[in-house]
Amino acid sequence: MNFLRFAARRLAEMAATLLGASFVIFGAMYLAPGNPASFLLSGRSASPDALKAINDQYHLDDPFAVQYLRWLGRVLQGDFGRSITYRTDVSRLLADRLPSTLLLVAMALVLVVVVGLLLGRLGAVRGGAADATILVTTTFAVGTPSFVAAVLLQGLFAVKLGWFPTSGTGDGLGDMLWHLTLPAVALALYLIGMLARVTRAAMLEILTQEHVTVARSRGMTERQVISRHVFRNALGTVLTTGGLIVSTLLICTVLVESAFSVGGIGQLLELSTTTKDFPTVQAISLIMVGLFMTVNLVVDLLHPLVDPRVTLGSRRSAV
Repeated sequence: MNFLRFAARRLAEMAATLLGASFVIFGAMYLAPGNPASFLLSGRSASPDALKAINDQYHLDDPFAVQYLRWLGRVLQGDFGRSITYRTDVSRLLADRLPSTLLLVAMALVLVVVVGLLLGRLGAVRGGAADATILVTTTFAVGTPSFVAAVLLQGLFAVKLGWFPTSGTGDGLGDMLWHLTLPAVALALYLIGMLARVTRAAMLEILTQEHVTVARSRGMTERQVISRHVFRNALGTVLTTGGLIVSTLLICTVLVESAFSVGGIGQLLELSTTTKDFPTVQAISLIMVGLFMTVNLVVDLLHPLVDPRVTLGSRRSAV
Protein backbone atom coordinates (compact mmCIF):
# COMPACT_ATOMS: atom_id res chain seq x y z
CA MET A 1 0.00 0.00 0.00
CA ASN A 2 2.86 2.39 0.78
CA PHE A 3 4.25 1.69 -2.68
CA LEU A 4 0.91 2.45 -4.35
CA ARG A 5 0.47 5.69 -2.39
CA PHE A 6 4.01 6.78 -3.22
CA ALA A 7 3.54 5.94 -6.91
CA ALA A 8 0.22 7.83 -7.02
CA ARG A 9 1.79 10.87 -5.32
CA ARG A 10 4.76 10.86 -7.69
CA LEU A 11 2.43 10.56 -10.70
CA ALA A 12 0.43 13.55 -9.45
CA GLU A 13 3.65 15.54 -8.97
CA MET A 14 4.77 14.51 -12.44
CA ALA A 15 1.51 15.71 -13.97
CA ALA A 16 1.77 19.05 -12.17
CA THR A 17 5.38 19.49 -13.25
CA LEU A 18 4.53 18.64 -16.83
CA LEU A 19 1.77 21.25 -16.75
CA GLY A 20 4.24 23.86 -15.50
CA ALA A 21 6.80 22.76 -18.08
CA SER A 22 4.22 23.08 -20.86
CA PHE A 23 3.54 26.67 -19.80
CA VAL A 24 7.26 27.52 -19.75
CA ILE A 25 7.88 25.82 -23.12
CA PHE A 26 4.95 27.56 -24.81
CA GLY A 27 5.85 30.89 -23.21
CA ALA A 28 9.48 30.64 -24.32
CA MET A 29 8.40 30.08 -27.91
CA TYR A 30 5.87 32.90 -27.68
CA LEU A 31 8.55 35.34 -26.46
CA ALA A 32 11.26 34.13 -28.84
CA PRO A 33 12.47 36.67 -31.40
CA GLY A 34 11.26 36.27 -34.94
CA ASN A 35 7.89 35.36 -36.42
CA PRO A 36 6.82 32.10 -38.06
CA ALA A 37 4.98 34.12 -40.69
CA SER A 38 8.28 35.51 -41.97
CA PHE A 39 9.50 31.95 -42.67
CA LEU A 40 6.27 31.03 -44.39
CA LEU A 41 6.74 34.00 -46.70
CA SER A 42 10.38 32.93 -47.38
CA GLY A 43 11.53 36.53 -47.06
CA ARG A 44 9.05 37.81 -49.66
CA SER A 45 6.96 40.87 -49.01
CA ALA A 46 3.27 40.23 -48.57
CA SER A 47 0.15 42.29 -48.64
CA PRO A 48 -1.64 42.97 -45.36
CA ASP A 49 -4.42 40.61 -46.46
CA ALA A 50 -2.00 37.76 -47.16
CA LEU A 51 -0.25 38.30 -43.82
CA LYS A 52 -3.59 38.38 -42.02
CA ALA A 53 -4.60 35.11 -43.69
CA ILE A 54 -1.42 33.42 -42.43
CA ASN A 55 -1.90 34.76 -38.91
CA ASP A 56 -5.53 33.63 -38.91
CA GLN A 57 -4.62 30.14 -40.16
CA TYR A 58 -2.05 29.58 -37.40
CA HIS A 59 -3.81 31.81 -34.79
CA LEU A 60 -0.66 33.93 -34.42
CA ASP A 61 -2.59 37.08 -33.48
CA ASP A 62 -4.58 35.53 -30.64
CA PRO A 63 -3.76 36.53 -27.03
CA PHE A 64 -1.15 34.41 -25.28
CA ALA A 65 -3.61 32.78 -22.85
CA VAL A 66 -5.94 31.80 -25.69
CA GLN A 67 -3.08 30.34 -27.74
CA TYR A 68 -1.73 28.40 -24.75
CA LEU A 69 -5.07 26.92 -23.67
CA ARG A 70 -5.93 25.96 -27.25
CA TRP A 71 -2.52 24.30 -27.67
CA LEU A 72 -2.73 22.53 -24.29
CA GLY A 73 -6.19 21.18 -25.10
CA ARG A 74 -4.94 19.74 -28.39
CA VAL A 75 -1.85 18.25 -26.74
CA LEU A 76 -4.01 16.43 -24.18
CA GLN A 77 -5.76 14.83 -27.17
CA GLY A 78 -2.45 13.85 -28.79
CA ASP A 79 -2.57 16.67 -31.34
CA PHE A 80 0.61 18.78 -31.38
CA GLY A 81 -0.56 21.00 -34.22
CA ARG A 82 0.73 21.40 -37.75
CA SER A 83 4.38 21.92 -38.64
CA ILE A 84 5.03 25.31 -40.20
CA THR A 85 8.13 24.05 -42.02
CA TYR A 86 6.99 20.65 -43.27
CA ARG A 87 3.28 21.51 -43.75
CA THR A 88 2.17 18.30 -42.04
CA ASP A 89 0.97 17.18 -38.61
CA VAL A 90 3.67 17.29 -35.94
CA SER A 91 2.42 13.95 -34.61
CA ARG A 92 3.21 12.34 -37.96
CA LEU A 93 6.70 13.86 -37.97
CA LEU A 94 7.35 12.53 -34.48
CA ALA A 95 6.00 9.08 -35.35
CA ASP A 96 8.42 8.89 -38.29
CA ARG A 97 11.49 10.13 -36.42
CA LEU A 98 11.03 9.12 -32.78
CA PRO A 99 11.88 5.39 -33.27
CA SER A 100 15.37 6.26 -34.59
CA THR A 101 16.07 8.50 -31.60
CA LEU A 102 14.72 6.00 -29.07
CA LEU A 103 16.83 3.21 -30.59
CA LEU A 104 19.92 5.43 -30.57
CA VAL A 105 19.37 6.44 -26.93
CA ALA A 106 18.68 2.81 -25.94
CA MET A 107 21.90 1.60 -27.60
CA ALA A 108 23.90 4.37 -25.93
CA LEU A 109 22.27 3.62 -22.56
CA VAL A 110 23.20 -0.07 -22.79
CA LEU A 111 26.80 0.89 -23.54
CA VAL A 112 26.88 3.33 -20.63
CA VAL A 113 25.47 0.87 -18.11
CA VAL A 114 27.45 -2.21 -19.18
CA VAL A 115 30.84 -0.59 -19.86
CA GLY A 116 30.57 2.05 -17.12
CA LEU A 117 29.71 -0.44 -14.37
CA LEU A 118 32.31 -2.93 -15.60
CA LEU A 119 35.13 -0.36 -15.65
CA GLY A 120 34.12 1.09 -12.29
CA ARG A 121 33.99 -2.31 -10.64
CA LEU A 122 37.26 -3.41 -12.22
CA GLY A 123 39.07 -0.27 -11.09
CA ALA A 124 37.83 -0.54 -7.50
CA VAL A 125 38.57 -4.26 -7.16
CA ARG A 126 41.85 -4.64 -9.06
CA GLY A 127 43.60 -1.41 -8.09
CA GLY A 128 47.20 -0.86 -9.16
CA ALA A 129 47.98 -0.50 -12.86
CA ALA A 130 44.47 -1.53 -13.91
CA ASP A 131 42.92 1.17 -11.76
CA ALA A 132 45.38 3.79 -13.02
CA THR A 133 44.68 2.86 -16.64
CA ILE A 134 40.92 3.07 -16.08
CA LEU A 135 41.27 6.45 -14.38
CA VAL A 136 43.26 7.86 -17.30
CA THR A 137 40.82 6.38 -19.83
CA THR A 138 37.73 7.67 -18.06
CA THR A 139 39.32 11.09 -17.60
CA PHE A 140 39.82 11.25 -21.37
CA ALA A 141 36.22 10.09 -21.93
CA VAL A 142 34.75 12.66 -19.52
CA GLY A 143 36.81 15.40 -21.16
CA THR A 144 35.57 14.60 -24.67
CA PRO A 145 32.28 16.29 -25.64
CA SER A 146 29.84 14.24 -27.66
CA PHE A 147 30.15 16.34 -30.81
CA VAL A 148 33.96 16.03 -30.72
CA ALA A 149 33.69 12.26 -30.24
CA ALA A 150 31.24 12.14 -33.16
CA VAL A 151 33.67 13.94 -35.50
CA LEU A 152 36.64 11.77 -34.43
CA LEU A 153 34.77 8.47 -34.70
CA GLN A 154 33.23 9.40 -38.03
CA GLY A 155 36.56 10.48 -39.47
CA LEU A 156 38.43 7.35 -38.34
CA PHE A 157 35.99 4.45 -38.51
CA ALA A 158 33.61 5.67 -41.22
CA VAL A 159 35.69 7.77 -43.60
CA LYS A 160 39.25 6.42 -43.24
CA LEU A 161 38.66 2.76 -42.40
CA GLY A 162 35.21 2.43 -43.96
CA TRP A 163 33.99 0.05 -41.26
CA PHE A 164 30.73 1.89 -40.59
CA PRO A 165 28.35 4.08 -42.61
CA THR A 166 28.99 7.82 -42.44
CA SER A 167 25.36 8.86 -42.13
CA GLY A 168 21.72 7.81 -42.22
CA THR A 169 19.74 5.21 -40.28
CA GLY A 170 19.45 2.33 -42.76
CA ASP A 171 16.51 0.05 -43.52
CA GLY A 172 15.40 -2.73 -41.22
CA LEU A 173 16.45 -3.37 -37.62
CA GLY A 174 19.83 -4.95 -38.41
CA ASP A 175 20.82 -2.17 -40.78
CA MET A 176 19.65 0.46 -38.29
CA LEU A 177 21.78 -1.07 -35.55
CA TRP A 178 24.78 -1.00 -37.90
CA HIS A 179 24.19 2.65 -38.88
CA LEU A 180 23.65 3.77 -35.28
CA THR A 181 26.69 2.03 -33.76
CA LEU A 182 29.08 4.98 -34.15
CA PRO A 183 26.49 7.58 -33.07
CA ALA A 184 25.71 5.45 -29.98
CA VAL A 185 29.40 5.22 -29.04
CA ALA A 186 29.84 8.97 -29.52
CA LEU A 187 26.76 9.62 -27.39
CA ALA A 188 27.82 7.20 -24.64
CA LEU A 189 31.53 8.01 -24.33
CA TYR A 190 31.27 10.88 -21.84
CA LEU A 191 28.69 9.09 -19.69
CA ILE A 192 30.71 5.86 -19.63
CA GLY A 193 33.57 7.77 -18.05
CA MET A 194 31.27 9.50 -15.57
CA LEU A 195 29.46 6.31 -14.51
CA ALA A 196 32.72 4.38 -14.18
CA ARG A 197 34.13 7.01 -11.84
CA VAL A 198 30.94 7.16 -9.76
CA THR A 199 30.85 3.36 -9.47
CA ARG A 200 34.54 3.19 -8.53
CA ALA A 201 34.19 5.89 -5.85
CA ALA A 202 31.09 4.26 -4.35
CA MET A 203 32.71 0.81 -4.17
CA LEU A 204 35.94 2.15 -2.67
CA GLU A 205 33.92 3.86 0.06
CA ILE A 206 31.95 0.69 0.86
CA LEU A 207 35.12 -1.43 0.91
CA THR A 208 36.27 0.49 3.99
CA GLN A 209 33.06 -0.08 5.95
CA GLU A 210 32.74 -2.42 8.91
CA HIS A 211 30.21 -4.85 7.46
CA VAL A 212 32.66 -5.72 4.64
CA THR A 213 35.34 -6.59 7.22
CA VAL A 214 32.82 -8.71 9.15
CA ALA A 215 31.84 -10.56 5.96
CA ARG A 216 35.48 -11.38 5.24
CA SER A 217 36.04 -12.57 8.80
CA ARG A 218 33.17 -15.04 8.41
CA GLY A 219 35.04 -16.83 5.66
CA MET A 220 33.24 -15.47 2.61
CA THR A 221 35.27 -15.49 -0.57
CA GLU A 222 36.41 -12.16 -1.98
CA ARG A 223 34.11 -12.60 -4.98
CA GLN A 224 31.11 -13.10 -2.69
CA VAL A 225 32.05 -10.06 -0.63
CA ILE A 226 32.35 -7.88 -3.72
CA SER A 227 29.12 -9.12 -5.30
CA ARG A 228 26.86 -9.27 -2.24
CA HIS A 229 28.13 -6.50 0.01
CA VAL A 230 30.08 -4.01 -2.10
CA PHE A 231 28.80 -3.88 -5.66
CA ARG A 232 25.13 -4.29 -4.74
CA ASN A 233 25.29 -1.52 -2.12
CA ALA A 234 27.13 0.71 -4.58
CA LEU A 235 24.28 0.34 -7.08
CA GLY A 236 22.10 2.50 -4.83
CA THR A 237 24.45 5.42 -5.30
CA VAL A 238 24.88 4.66 -9.00
CA LEU A 239 21.12 4.57 -9.52
CA THR A 240 20.79 8.19 -8.39
CA THR A 241 22.65 9.22 -11.55
CA GLY A 242 19.99 7.62 -13.77
CA GLY A 243 18.10 10.86 -14.36
CA LEU A 244 21.31 12.72 -15.15
CA ILE A 245 22.39 10.04 -17.62
CA VAL A 246 19.12 10.04 -19.54
CA SER A 247 18.83 13.83 -19.60
CA THR A 248 22.39 14.09 -20.95
CA LEU A 249 21.62 11.50 -23.62
CA LEU A 250 18.52 13.40 -24.72
CA ILE A 251 20.37 16.72 -24.88
CA CYS A 252 23.47 15.42 -26.64
CA THR A 253 21.50 13.43 -29.19
CA VAL A 254 20.76 16.73 -30.96
CA LEU A 255 24.46 17.22 -31.71
CA VAL A 256 25.19 13.58 -32.51
CA GLU A 257 22.21 13.16 -34.83
CA SER A 258 23.24 16.28 -36.72
CA ALA A 259 26.83 15.04 -37.09
CA PHE A 260 25.73 11.65 -38.46
CA SER A 261 22.62 12.89 -40.29
CA VAL A 262 20.41 10.59 -38.24
CA GLY A 263 16.80 11.42 -39.05
CA GLY A 264 15.63 11.52 -35.44
CA ILE A 265 13.90 14.11 -33.28
CA GLY A 266 17.25 15.59 -32.24
CA GLN A 267 18.04 16.66 -35.80
CA LEU A 268 14.40 17.67 -36.26
CA LEU A 269 14.64 19.89 -33.16
CA GLU A 270 17.72 21.65 -34.53
CA LEU A 271 16.12 22.29 -37.93
CA SER A 272 12.83 23.40 -36.38
CA THR A 273 14.58 25.85 -34.07
CA THR A 274 16.44 27.38 -37.01
CA THR A 275 13.25 27.83 -39.06
CA LYS A 276 11.10 29.05 -36.14
CA ASP A 277 8.82 26.01 -36.46
CA PHE A 278 7.20 26.65 -33.07
CA PRO A 279 4.71 23.72 -32.96
CA THR A 280 7.46 21.17 -33.65
CA VAL A 281 9.89 22.70 -31.13
CA GLN A 282 7.19 22.79 -28.45
CA ALA A 283 6.21 19.16 -29.04
CA ILE A 284 9.78 17.82 -28.96
CA SER A 285 10.67 19.86 -25.86
CA LEU A 286 7.60 18.59 -24.02
CA ILE A 287 8.36 14.99 -25.00
CA MET A 288 11.95 15.31 -23.75
CA VAL A 289 10.74 16.70 -20.42
CA GLY A 290 8.24 13.86 -20.14
CA LEU A 291 10.90 11.21 -20.85
CA PHE A 292 13.24 12.73 -18.28
CA MET A 293 10.53 12.79 -15.61
CA THR A 294 9.49 9.21 -16.42
CA VAL A 295 13.06 8.03 -15.88
CA ASN A 296 13.21 9.86 -12.54
CA LEU A 297 9.98 8.17 -11.50
CA VAL A 298 11.35 4.74 -12.41
CA VAL A 299 14.55 5.49 -10.49
CA ASP A 300 12.56 6.49 -7.39
CA LEU A 301 10.52 3.28 -7.55
CA LEU A 302 13.52 1.01 -8.12
CA HIS A 303 15.80 2.58 -5.54
CA PRO A 304 14.33 0.79 -2.47
CA LEU A 305 14.54 -2.54 -4.34
CA VAL A 306 18.23 -2.04 -5.10
CA ASP A 307 19.15 -0.58 -1.70
CA PRO A 308 16.83 -1.76 1.13
CA ARG A 309 18.24 0.96 3.41
CA VAL A 310 16.41 3.56 1.32
CA THR A 311 12.72 4.11 2.00
CA LEU A 312 10.19 5.29 -0.57
CA GLY A 313 10.41 9.03 -1.04
CA SER A 314 14.05 9.37 0.04
CA ARG A 315 17.35 9.16 -1.77
CA ARG A 316 20.94 8.77 -0.81
CA SER A 317 23.21 11.48 -2.08
CA ALA A 318 25.46 10.50 -4.94
CA VAL A 319 29.17 10.21 -4.32
